[in-house]
Amino acid sequence: MDEFASFQQSIDYFLLVIVACFSFYFQFFENASSILKTFMILNLYLLGTGCQALNSMLLLWLTWIVLLVDPGFGLHFTYHNSDQLEQALDNIHSRCPQISRVYSIGESVESRPLSVVEFSLHPGKHEPLKPEFKYVANMHGNEAIGRELLLHLADYLCEMYNRKDAEIQKLINITRIHLLPSMNPDGFEKALTFKGLNDWVIGRENANGVDLNRNFPDLDSLLYLFEREGIPLNSHLLQFFSDSGPLEPEVRAVGRWILLIPFVLSANMHEGDLVANYPFDLSRDGTEQRYSKTSDDDVFKHLAMSYSTKHANMADPNHEPCPLAGEDFSRRGGITNGARWYSVRGGMQDFNYLASNCFEITLELGCDKMPDPSKLKQAWEDNKNALLNFIWQASLIKDKKSGEPIAFANVYVVNITNANNPVFIEHSVKSAVDGDYWRLLTPGTYNITVLAEGYLSNTKTVKVINSKHTEAVRLDFHLTPVEYGEQQRIQDSDLQFIPLQGDTNFPSEYFTGNDRYVVSDDSDVDDVEEGLKMY
Repeated sequence: MDEFASFQQSIDYFLLVIVACFSFYFQFFENASSILKTFMILNLYLLGTGCQALNSMLLLWLTWIVLLVDPGFGLHFTYHNSDQLEQALDNIHSRCPQISRVYSIGESVESRPLSVVEFSLHPGKHEPLKPEFKYVANMHGNEAIGRELLLHLADYLCEMYNRKDAEIQKLINITRIHLLPSMNPDGFEKALTFKGLNDWVIGRENANGVDLNRNFPDLDSLLYLFEREGIPLNSHLLQFFSDSGPLEPEVRAVGRWILLIPFVLSANMHEGDLVANYPFDLSRDGTEQRYSKTSDDDVFKHLAMSYSTKHANMADPNHEPCPLAGEDFSRRGGITNGARWYSVRGGMQDFNYLASNCFEITLELGCDKMPDPSKLKQAWEDNKNALLNFIWQASLIKDKKSGEPIAFANVYVVNITNANNPVFIEHSVKSAVDGDYWRLLTPGTYNITVLAEGYLSNTKTVKVINSKHTEAVRLDFHLTPVEYGEQQRIQDSDLQFIPLQGDTNFPSEYFTGNDRYVVSDDSDVDDVEEGLKMY
């Protein structure tokens, strides 16, 4: 009997060591980690007092908890302050170092880092033919659901990749995903300190008292001016922008990030209603509520629907609208044009579209801006499928003689699905430094024309079929160099558009008041991204 008891005690000590290892390995478990350590102390006490049966039962139960942990148990459903957020990101990276990295794009007014966690097969490197995707949350400090959702999304991507989930592995293998949980950490800390869980004002602005979603360069007004004057400029408008208003450090950091990485698709998370909002946010005629569509209106509606229809309630016509909402968005599929809802000047969503290649929508994720933490788990369940599906929504240009990639070539599109009524989409995108480009389109047939300074233009036809969870249609171009001074004209007669001189290159720098962005045309993207840490 003594030998059996000794053997049982040895097994118990062995189990205790396992539990201890798991406790330290799962430091990101927050409350769970504390619980494990408490049970370890109790185990040691029971072993010392000889309560063998009770101790063995406790150890078996504790081991069962550790081994059967769900993905999402690792991150407690609560509001993480800035230090806890940084620790959570570092712990997620430590579990998935081969497919993730954590980097900073700058600092807030009060010097808190604006940290991003990235997931990719080769983190830290832009790879040709792999689209760049981003989520941004907590732009308004007191709107915190998105902040926690992105932490849980990062935790989920890491966990499911390690579990060899086929869909998550494919998603990460073919996409470069960037998650910025908090764009306004100072505002969040203020909202958390004052416990303004349902307050619509406290913590909304940054530490300088500025609404970050009204502080981006107002490119909408510039576009509308060009439209009235008949000037055919409709994309990458930052080079023509001049304004005396200063940019907040958070806006400057995110704006630089948008310009340095060739993002294809993005969503900006807010709270206060339940709807997917798409550009434009600023009305053309200055009225408070007037639909203002982009040239890619169909694409944006598709993108918004791709989120709303996968959300548990956003597109459900039987779901009760938010108490303070003026409209029942669910009866329109859970989507709205921004300016039709209410007009916003200087918003980030429109800046993405008019300053870069990126298509961004704004997600309002709940009626309460900062609900009780007990509701966060349900918020994750409501949004998880939609978060993943939107990422899934997310071609190469070379010199014909040298084979070298051509950066900053302009890509124009004509929709010829209806041959009798071709439609020129008045919004071009530019190729990245590696010559790759991405153009989001709805199903149909299109003429794609590429222009680059010093090369003959080239036009090809492509049929787009958006199959579920498949890589994008690839359409490569090899452009022929031309002699200096030779005119470049788009050869497709249906297009009837010649870009203005100087519109074929990405601006090397621009000024906004006293704030300066610098984007080097010949710089390596990897080096530039590394430099973000120093910005």
